[in-house]
Amino acid sequence: MEIEKIDHLGIAVNSIEQGKNFWTDVLGLEFDGTETVEEQKVTTAFFPVGESEVELLESTTPDGPVAKYIEKKGQGMQHIAFRVKDIDAALKELKEKEIALIDETPRKGAGGAKIAFLHPKSTAGVLVELCQRDD
Repeated sequence: MEIEKIDHLGIAVNSIEQGKNFWTDVLGLEFDGTETVEEQKVTTAFFPVGESEVELLESTTPDGPVAKYIEKKGQGMQHIAFRVKDIDAALKELKEKEIALIDETPRKGAGGAKIAFLHPKSTAGVLVELCQRDD
């Protein structure tokens, strides 16, 4: 598996509108807009930082994964995403290494990316996302 870079850091927030002020007003990062991904019950907001991004995640429903995360752990760092060249090959390799996968096949993520999550029980408690962007 070839990891190209850290694609983004995912941060769970109750409100993107409230959360974005720190990233723009305090840190001076550019706000790159929002996108709702219905199938994941989430609205995302991206803030580019060099070749990577900070992603704020706001649940669109009370039963969404981000809402459940915040209910359990509070707002804050939710996942780290690594960009890979070939997500299908990466998932196959990880499965062969007996890494627990949340997603055995890629699904659609924000920005048209193909994404898949690894289960935290195989990653020392860290939610890891693999991300392939064909740009």
